[in-house]
Amino acid sequence: MQILTKQPTVKGPAEMFTGDVWFDVIVQGEEPSRVRVNTVRFAPGARTAWHRHAVGQTLHVTDGVGLVQARGSEVITVRPGDTIHTPPDEWHWHGAAPDAFMIHLAIWEGPRAGTETEWGPLVTDEEYGRSRGR
Repeated sequence: MQILTKQPTVKGPAEMFTGDVWFDVIVQGEEPSRVRVNTVRFAPGARTAWHRHAVGQTLHVTDGVGLVQARGSEVITVRPGDTIHTPPDEWHWHGAAPDAFMIHLAIWEGPRAGTETEWGPLVTDEEYGRSRGR
């Protein structure tokens, strides 16, 4: 057993996030474990780009109000205690509501081989704006 060294907080890069997003890597498992766990903090209105995970992703909201959407589906409002599962290869985005911060744990697995996460275009203001009032 060991206490893992805390990694520095990282600002989310502009090609993957709109607005101010910071994340802390909690675990990046090494074989045979491929688990990944990050704490992600979104400022109001901040969000990920469209993306998909080869082995799926689970989000657990710990604070604030967030929005999540799978491509072709309605935007869902999430709050502390909500857990959302996105199946493998489903395009989706997640982020904070327009007027609230949101923090979640992001949990996913790296694949045995190949790309872990594929990033697509940023969520446009128009796409994000459709979420208002929900």
